[in-house]
Amino acid sequence: MKFNNIHSCHLGPEISPEQFVPEHFFLFLLKGSMVGYDGHRHYQMQEGDYCILRKNHLVRYTKYKNGEQFEKIIITLDAVFLKKFLERHPMEPNGKVVDGAFLSLPEDKLIRNFIQSLEPYYHGGEQIDEIFADVKREELLLILLKINADLASVFFNFGTPEKIDLEEFMNRNFRFNISLERFAFLTGRSLSSFKRDFQTIFRLTPGQWLTKKRLDEAYFLISDQARKPVEIYLDLGFEDLSHFSFAFKKQFGLSPGSFVKQTS
Repeated sequence: MKFNNIHSCHLGPEISPEQFVPEHFFLFLLKGSMVGYDGHRHYQMQEGDYCILRKNHLVRYTKYKNGEQFEKIIITLDAVFLKKFLERHPMEPNGKVVDGAFLSLPEDKLIRNFIQSLEPYYHGGEQIDEIFADVKREELLLILLKINADLASVFFNFGTPEKIDLEEFMNRNFRFNISLERFAFLTGRSLSSFKRDFQTIFRLTPGQWLTKKRLDEAYFLISDQARKPVEIYLDLGFEDLSHFSFAFKKQFGLSPGSFVKQTS
């Protein structure tokens, strides 16, 4: 099946290379490939693959163009829309726990037909006409629930994250460059209780611990894995190479570039 006239259309905000996912998304990859990461594992997507990105998760992705093209369809399934959907289609989630930020879906003709059905509503801009947005989103959601009824427990859970193991969560997600407020929210805490619990567990402030943890990881990657600083600083949560180099030299007494030369 070809999608010659559909490009990077989306119903809602696009996904940045790294972010906290504020709402559920349906993602269909038209051209190119992608590797996603959620702190647990990596997920590979090829042209024609599709998945659900879950609300209240941290994700990062690396995109790879096919020639000069990387095209995707993103459809947002936000809480307001989902609550209205429940009013029209009452249902009780089965309570099954579904794990992971990227939820893969089985190959299904209904999904393929749905993607093709977007073409008449797409006029070459970034958005499908608003008048059709909820109609098409409702159609998609009905298809997704038909394919996997367990998704109801994902989509229709409108609660905030519950209090979870802080140490386990931070050791898994320290590479993500997000605010302390986000970390606190995702661990089910207020910012003040997050800082208090963090100090009790790690004996450092969150800022001190995050910097040390990221630099220790950088040291390992450079010394044991022969990685170059330019290849790793963004993946470790540093905003720019100069900040990373300054922090690395302050911690280890040597710039990462000089260190690479000595160990090569």
